[in-house]
Amino acid sequence: MNQPLVSVIIPAYKVAPFLAETLESVFAQTFSDFEVILVNDGSPDTDEMEKVIEPYRDRIVYLRQENRGAGAARNTGLRSARGRYVAFLDGDDIWLPSFLSEMVSFIEGYDLVYANALLFGASQVAGLTYMDTNPSSGEVTAESLLAERCNIITSGVLARREPIIELGMFDETLRNSQDFDMWVRVAKRPGARLAFLPTVLLKQRHRPGSLASDSIKSVEGELKVMAKVALRDDLTEAERAAMERTVAFRTASLEVDRGKLKLREGDFAAARRSFEQAYEQQRSAKHRLVLLWLRLSPRTLRRFYRTARPGENRAKA
Repeated sequence: MNQPLVSVIIPAYKVAPFLAETLESVFAQTFSDFEVILVNDGSPDTDEMEKVIEPYRDRIVYLRQENRGAGAARNTGLRSARGRYVAFLDGDDIWLPSFLSEMVSFIEGYDLVYANALLFGASQVAGLTYMDTNPSSGEVTAESLLAERCNIITSGVLARREPIIELGMFDETLRNSQDFDMWVRVAKRPGARLAFLPTVLLKQRHRPGSLASDSIKSVEGELKVMAKVALRDDLTEAERAAMERTVAFRTASLEVDRGKLKLREGDFAAARRSFEQAYEQQRSAKHRLVLLWLRLSPRTLRRFYRTARPGENRAKA
C-alpha cells in the first residue's frame, strides 16, 4: 500500500449516534491522500458502533482496545499510523470539506497547526466559534499556551507525526487534558514552531455527558497537567509565571464551580469553604459578594444558582 501523507486518528467512546456523520465528513474531503484509523476505546456501545461503521470498513483501519482513555486511544492510532502528518478528530466532531487541503497547505515549515471551529449542539455557546470562547492571539509558544492566550482545539490539529512519537506520545496517566499536555510538550521541543489558522474549518459538537459539559472534571484535568509542567526544570521565568497565574485563576474557577454545586445540594458550609478558597486565589468583588450573601441569606443564593444555567468548560479534552 502507498504511504499516505496524513493519518486521521479517531478515538471512539460512546459516540455511535454521531460517528457516521464524522466519518462522512472525512471521506468528503477535497484532499484524498489520507488513511483513517478508528480506535474503539472499550466503548459500551460497541455493537451499535460496529453497525454504524460497517459501510466504511473497507476504507478504515478499525482497532479495538479495553477502555483506557482518549490519550491511550490516540496512542494506539499513532502506533499504526503511516502518514507524515497526523490529525486527531474526535468521534462526534465534523470537518468541513476543505479542512485537510487547507491545513496541509498551511503546515509547511511548522510542527503543529490548528484551525478554528464552529460550535454546535445542545449548548449556550452554539453558533459561536471556538476562538470566540477560547481565543488565540499572537505567536503559539509554551508560554502563550500556559497563559491561555492561545488555545488549541484537538479536532482542528494537524501535526508532524515524528515529534509526537519522539516525545513519547500522549500521557496515558492523564484521563483528560492529555491533549493540552501534549501541545505544551511539543511547544517546548527545541526549535518547535506552532501556528493557528483563524479560518473555521470544522464543527465541534457540544452535548450533555461530554467532557465539555463537566467543568469541574475538565479544570481538575487541566490543573493536573499544570502540576506536571511545574516539575520541568527547563521552564523560563515567563513560562513559570504564566503557569502560576493560570493555576490561580483555574483553581478559583474550580472552587466556584464546586461551591455552586454544594449550594444546589444545600450544603452551605461546604459551599462557603469553596468560595473562601476561590477568594484566596482571586480576590474579586464578585467572590466577596457571594461570601457576604452566603452569610446573610444562603437559601436565597441557593435558589439563584439552582435556576441559573450552568457554565461550560473552556475546552473539550
